[in-house]
Parts: sequence; C-alpha cells; structure tokens
Amino acid sequence: MNWVRLAALGIIWGAAFMLVEVGLEDVGPFTLVAARLVLAALILWPLSYPLCGGLPKRAIVWVFAFGVAILSNALPFALLTWAQTYLTGGVAGVFMAFMPFMSLVMSHFLIVGERMTARNVAGLAIGFLGMLVLFGTDALRQIASGEGTALAQIACLGAALCYASGSIVMKRAPETRPIAFGAATMILAAIMATGIAYVIEGVPQAMPSATGTLALIGLAIGPTAGALLLMLRILQSAGPPFLSLVNYQVPVWAVIFGAVFLGEQVSSRLGVALGMILLGLAVSQNLVGRLRGREV
Repeated sequence: MNWVRLAALGIIWGAAFMLVEVGLEDVGPFTLVAARLVLAALILWPLSYPLCGGLPKRAIVWVFAFGVAILSNALPFALLTWAQTYLTGGVAGVFMAFMPFMSLVMSHFLIVGERMTARNVAGLAIGFLGMLVLFGTDALRQIASGEGTALAQIACLGAALCYASGSIVMKRAPETRPIAFGAATMILAAIMATGIAYVIEGVPQAMPSATGTLALIGLAIGPTAGALLLMLRILQSAGPPFLSLVNYQVPVWAVIFGAVFLGEQVSSRLGVALGMILLGLAVSQNLVGRLRGREV
C-alpha cells in the first residue's frame, strides 16, 4: 500500500503543473495561488477537529508553522505559478527534481547526523550537469537582458530552494499532530498569499471559466490539501527516506501530463536533462540500495 500511495502522490504533484497552466488562462498567477491556498485551508481546517482535536495550542508550533507556510507554500507556489506564465508545466516540473540535491547540501550543515558522502557528491555533479543542459547555452544572455524565460527558470530554482529550506524547518519543528500542523501552515499561507495577490493584482474582475474553476478546485483538493494528507500517511507508515523517492516521479509526470493533455512539445534537450537529473538523484540517494532494502 505504501508503494501505491507513493505512486499516487507522484501523479498528484506532477499533475499540479498542468492544472496551474489551465488555471492561468483565466486569472493571474498570484490570484491563482491565493485561491488555491484559501480553498485548501477551508478543507484542512475543519478536518483538523475530528482528526486531531483542532489547531495547535502552543505558540512555538505556530512560529514554525509560519516558517513552513512561507517556505513550503506561499513563496514557492508564487514563484512556480509566475514562472509558468513563461514556461510550460513540463519544464517547470523538471526543476523540482533539484530540491533533493539542495536539501542534501543544507542538511549537511544544518541537521545533526546528516553528512554528505562521496556518492552524494557524485550525484550532485551529475545533477548539476543536467541543470546546465536544461538551462541551455543562451541562459546567461537571457538573464543579462532580463528576458522572462531565463528569469522564470531562476524562479523555479528559487522554488526548489524554498521547498528544501521548508523541509529543514519542518524537521526542526516541535512534535505535534501532523494534521493540526498542516492546517495551521495552510491557514497562514492563505492569509499571506491573499494579501500579496490583492496588492499585485487587485480584486479579480471576472469569475474564471468552468474549466478554470475545475482546475482551481483540483489544485486545492489534490496537490495541496489531499497531497498533504497522503504525504503524512506515508511519513507515519514508511518514514522520510521512503517518501523522498517521490522526487523521481514528479518531473516525469509533469512532462507526461503536459505532452498528453496540453500538447506540449518535449525537446530532446529536456529529455537529456531529465535523464541526467534522475540519474544524479538515483546515485546520490542510493535508489538501488533502497529498492533492495539494504545499503550498498
């Protein structure tokens, strides 16, 4: 069942990039993020009462929830959604494969007992080469000229860095009920995202289309609220190392959904970059050893 849950989580997170692309046809990126988080908060907040007695009671838990709300929800959602006004969902999804590399480096310096090995460094090197392939030779010129595509790529890397930082904050958070902590972070993230959307884009002048509304509801239920509950179930049953295997799936599903449902073109450069990044992940996180159930 854990493998089934892991596969479902990879599909759900991979589909998020397609749903964002559809939602952006009707509303601005920051309004879409705010609506997604508000709906997810309205789902998780009521669920926290029957499942764990409501929201956290200790102030220190809310402090950590605030950090996670910024780093794992409001900021990366905003960066990725804005980036998808320039990039396809498949390309944006591939950048998420860099999150485990960033988390690995940060854990080495910030988490006691988490040390990088020669295998980790080799995987990082392969993944870095994949990043160079993904950016392309003209990336520096685009960045220098302020072109949106290159800046969007930088935003995707920034989102991956946010997710990695958020995972560090979550690891150091005081022990509490996962659903309560998740509901608290979603409420705080929704408040922040709503304020940002109002300042940048103002009040929406029209309701989204039926397709856009379905995409928004899908984002809130699946990749936001539903994925959190599924992730917590995997963590409780199989632990963080097993959960990290989802990072091999998300970029693949993002590319597949974009190509099949949105007709996005998959360039050979994207395929090569994705292959190198996944190979780097497999090396750095010892995928073969995990699948065999032992260290190699």
